[in-house]
Amino acid sequence: MNSNPSRRDFLSVVIGCTLAPLVLTPPSGAGASNTRPNVILCMADDQGWGDTAYNGHPVLKTPNLDSMAANGIRFDRFYSGAPVCSPTRGSCLTGRHPFRYGIFSANVGHMPGEEKTLAEVLRSLGYATGHFGKWHLGTLTTEIEDSNRGGPDGADHYSPPWENGFDVCFSTEAKVPTWNPMITPDPSAGGVRNETPGEPFGTYYWTGPGERAEENLAGDDSRVIMDRAIPFIREAIKRDVPFFAVIWFHAPHLPAVAGERYRSMYDGYSEDERHFWGCITALDEQVGRLRKELRSLGIENDTMLWYTSDNGPEGKSAEGRTRGTTGPFRGRKRSLHEGGVRVPGILEWPAVVKTPRVVTAPCSTLDYGLTVLDALGLSPDRLGSPIDGISLMPLIVGKTTSRPSPIAFESGKQWSLSDNRYKLITTDGGETYMLYDIVDDPGEKNDLIAEKPNIADAMKETLETWRVSCDRSRGGADYR
Repeated sequence: MNSNPSRRDFLSVVIGCTLAPLVLTPPSGAGASNTRPNVILCMADDQGWGDTAYNGHPVLKTPNLDSMAANGIRFDRFYSGAPVCSPTRGSCLTGRHPFRYGIFSANVGHMPGEEKTLAEVLRSLGYATGHFGKWHLGTLTTEIEDSNRGGPDGADHYSPPWENGFDVCFSTEAKVPTWNPMITPDPSAGGVRNETPGEPFGTYYWTGPGERAEENLAGDDSRVIMDRAIPFIREAIKRDVPFFAVIWFHAPHLPAVAGERYRSMYDGYSEDERHFWGCITALDEQVGRLRKELRSLGIENDTMLWYTSDNGPEGKSAEGRTRGTTGPFRGRKRSLHEGGVRVPGILEWPAVVKTPRVVTAPCSTLDYGLTVLDALGLSPDRLGSPIDGISLMPLIVGKTTSRPSPIAFESGKQWSLSDNRYKLITTDGGETYMLYDIVDDPGEKNDLIAEKPNIADAMKETLETWRVSCDRSRGGADYR
């Protein structure tokens, strides 16, 4: 493939940056770090809220996620921005609901050039920026057939990470097998495009325009990804620049495949269980490797290390290779009930989170953007407007225990609004609504719509105002 030294060596970009003036206002969380923190956004793919040992899974081994949760902040009501992959990923990078810019579902739309991403903002401040793993916010090539939409036929949706603020990339458009990611596994793994094991899977890792990775692509995919992320971090520290690393694993999305070492940890269970749980444990191992590297480099204190999932578990039930669990919650991937959007949420940041604790207020991937800006003392207008997320700094430093504004969701004919206690939801485009007390009824079993009409009506009005605002955004109003 063609070489691109300027992209392979991010230092020429970083060193050439003019650092913008920083602290204009103090962070809203008193006690925030005085340095510019490194930021790492880790995310699993289709990992349910219950797919960790710390959330009560009786079999699954996730010692490193358990350690993160025990040493940092465990968010018990953490929400993905959407019940499916691509929209959530957009919310992580913009702080805006993806319905504002046309990413309605997986393989729909792309990141518009007019959107400001967190990577673009941080790069302008001298951060090294890297994306590693699944992108799913646009195609990565217009030249050859790749993944779901890549190639000449999908040229209108070309929007790779290197055109959205990332200097270093090791990225796929969409899914790959979680073991030997370039090779088609046995169809029993689920999610395969053809019935011929051993053939190329058809989704590639790209490192820049026309640059396809060709080496170190065998074995555990989470390890393959981390093999690229860690050198990026080391190089940033060597050059004494802060970094922003987005590490989006493919596990445990179908095709879910685990190597023998990981399967052997679950001897006595079915082959499907051994593969599914094994690929999550392999992912967990790489989270542990990352945490160990931060400690080895002496930067763990001033690094915001986030972990979550892009949505709830795949499948109509926990069977076959779709073994994910939502714990006590109703619904799964593609649903706006809790099981489709309530996901693992962890922050480890020792310089600021000195005492481990649990946050029960609703928080979201939409909140990453303003939280990072707030930690840097920067105004929210560095990102686009309107912003749907909030800064979590007051919650992180313990100044408050509640969320000041509700979280709105839309996916197909499903709309919902969640505040600190209640959740309003419709699954039929507004024909009927349900109201739940999520604090007392997290399983969404007792509909309170008839008992609390005033609360429901007020939430309907807020939700409709938000939907009108999203319609206006999609019309281009935010870019004028």
